[in-house]
Amino acid sequence: MILSYEGLKDAEAWKNAGIALPSYDPRELAERTKKAPVWVHFGIGNIFRIFIGGIADRLIADGSLHTGIICAETFDYDVVDKVYRPFDNLALAVTLHGDGRKDKRVLGSLAEAVKADAKDTEAWARLAEIFTAPGLQMVSFTITEKGYALRGVDGTYLPYVLADMESGPGKPAGAMAVVTALLYARFKAGQAPLALVSMDNVSHNGDKLRLSVLETAEYWVRRGFVPMDFLRYLENESLISFPLTMIDKITPRPGEEIRQLLASDGVENMEIIVTSKHTYIAPFVNAEAPGYLVVEDRFPNGRPPLEKAGVYMTDRATVNKAERMKVTVCLNPIHTALCTYDILLGYDLFADGMHDPDLSELARRVGYVEGLPVVEDPGILSPKAFLDELMAERFPNPYLGDTSQRIAVDISQMTAIRFGENIKAYVERDGTAESLTAIPLAIAGWLRYLLAVDDNGERFELSPDPMLPVLREQLSGLVFGEPESLTDQLRPILSNPELFGMDLYEAGIGVKIEEMIREMLAGPGAVRRTLHGWLLS
Repeated sequence: MILSYEGLKDAEAWKNAGIALPSYDPRELAERTKKAPVWVHFGIGNIFRIFIGGIADRLIADGSLHTGIICAETFDYDVVDKVYRPFDNLALAVTLHGDGRKDKRVLGSLAEAVKADAKDTEAWARLAEIFTAPGLQMVSFTITEKGYALRGVDGTYLPYVLADMESGPGKPAGAMAVVTALLYARFKAGQAPLALVSMDNVSHNGDKLRLSVLETAEYWVRRGFVPMDFLRYLENESLISFPLTMIDKITPRPGEEIRQLLASDGVENMEIIVTSKHTYIAPFVNAEAPGYLVVEDRFPNGRPPLEKAGVYMTDRATVNKAERMKVTVCLNPIHTALCTYDILLGYDLFADGMHDPDLSELARRVGYVEGLPVVEDPGILSPKAFLDELMAERFPNPYLGDTSQRIAVDISQMTAIRFGENIKAYVERDGTAESLTAIPLAIAGWLRYLLAVDDNGERFELSPDPMLPVLREQLSGLVFGEPESLTDQLRPILSNPELFGMDLYEAGIGVKIEEMIREMLAGPGAVRRTLHGWLLS
């Protein structure tokens, strides 16, 4: 069986392999979509294909949506060349249940794939054509938090961003300049309204997107590349909106076990690809069954009926509460708290660590004991029920194959939200956060992990993080097996408001974290003893 328009014609073979096919004709859908685009998405990796693509697939199947999604890639063009075009933009979605069941379905909702490359004349003209279509309703994004960034850690423009700012909308390179340039094309074509919807796992994601687009446009206005009326068009939220969202679906890298399963089913060419930009991708996508998407309902040009596919359409305040519930209490803090300990203690998969008594207790304390008391109920989702599902079903799911090394990527970019917000909440409520133990343990575990030496004294490779050089330099005096090597190396880190949202010494937990790390430096087994001891206290 071949994943293509022609290959799907042998419907009996797919059925015998237990793989569901679209109830509509993907080829016809693609033609309709190209003629009358309604929905464009930037950042066309794994979570987009199985989750957002799955939402569109359900709407198309029940007749609620008559066009698919146009898929635009700003960063890794190999994705288009290697897993979209060779397979007619079809995706094979594999849902991994905690009891071992695997649901397999071909998604036909990804109607067209385009490289958002201004140097590619044909691709850029196509994107401009799409953006000037009056019927275009929404442009969504899963480009990761780094995709919205204009500045580096020193506060200056990133080199490629500065080049985009100085050259104007003619040949943009970065995602934010690309989007702003395409919006300029829409402005010149008649100023039709549009919603730009970040679906990234980023706090206040729509606001971040809006600020980056406006800053780019303002710079171009000052340089004389675009008129002031263009900036006013973008600022007018009755014309251009930037809704907030909360997204949640654990989507690991494509798994070798799944590749083998599909090969045994008779599906050809399912190889896992690592692109030149280190994207792990395949013609199939594997993910857990649960998925949550909460969207602020502000769409000035109309929208697909997303609620019919289980999307929560609501107001801004409710999205904020749902996002805070997930990012600061229920999911992300537990992921971040455990993944570094997993690596230190020799666990590869996150699910394996969840079966460790000390780590599962740390997860319980971070979520139930220290998180739930300071989170506001969003109403549409119960924080406790959400956390219960995570702890009982999602985190321990061994079939996901989600690695702690993957979860540990870019932790420095997330600590202010995942831990800092709750620390602030305790300071505001009690005047100090000194009653906390699990969150300080999580921070201490991350800093101990940065030494790149596990609990047995063996070296390991750290996951990528933009602040690794700075943090490693500040920790350079710490020596495994020598607790006395800790003097004042942690102060610049623990007092850094960029990392934690506040000075942790002023919050009442800086010295506690130092004590924990000092204990963790005491040779083989010290991380385990420290973790166990503090959780008993």
